Amino acid sequence: MKAHLIQLDIAWENPKANFAKVDKLVLSAAVEAGDLLLLPEMFDSGFSFDVCKNSDKGETLAFLHDLSRRTGCIVHGHRTVMLPDGKARNRASIVSPQGVLCEYDKIHLFSYGKETEHLSPGETLNIYQWQDLTICPAICYDLRFPELFRAGVKLGASVFALGSCWPAARAHHRKALAVARAIENQAFVLICNRCGSDPSPSNLAYDGHSMIIDPLGTILAEAGESECVLSATIDPASVTAWRSKFPALRDITFKIAPRPGL
Repeated sequence: MKAHLIQLDIAWENPKANFAKVDKLVLSAAVEAGDLLLLPEMFDSGFSFDVCKNSDKGETLAFLHDLSRRTGCIVHGHRTVMLPDGKARNRASIVSPQGVLCEYDKIHLFSYGKETEHLSPGETLNIYQWQDLTICPAICYDLRFPELFRAGVKLGASVFALGSCWPAARAHHRKALAVARAIENQAFVLICNRCGSDPSPSNLAYDGHSMIIDPLGTILAEAGESECVLSATIDPASVTAWRSKFPALRDITFKIAPRPGL
């Protein structure tokens, strides 16, 4: 079983162009039925806050379903959705050929980048099954909050899969944190980051460098700075074996509290 991370230079606010990019990249890879395809955060529009324009009206979700049916793969995509209350969410939508497996709304919004001014945070984690592995979705900035990953482990996660639009300026943080999340949770971490840049006025640059990391913190595969498909075999037995050999997770405690007066 293989994971394929589809690293995109996202066309700004142009879903059809991005769907075509994904199709072209998937066709170039050795994708087989039963594999996992992971896309970057907001892959259909880029990290745009024009939520009325870019919220998915059904087109992106339909594309994810179609891609899953055509490839026989689980497709872990991302989109902006508008809720009935008029609030928008940054959402991961995961589909199989049989239908929607799981959806997760980004819990930690990037206030430094004004994401909190345009979207509402999610409130709950979710998990889904990929053959013998339990995957917990997360999104970009969530990577900085280890308590989310601990909660995922409590739900049974053996893999964490993240789409991201993580700027090149803080690339060293992304890499260090992703490796740490894998080591401390004895889990695979798959992080699919975009490449390219946003248009003016932000002109934010993204360096790609998507990564597949094993439960010991070894980077199994890392992309460069251009569009590509990053692939690696994911062995469920390696999670079980490492957690059994070095059973650190059984020593987790949530009873730690600060001293009185702090």
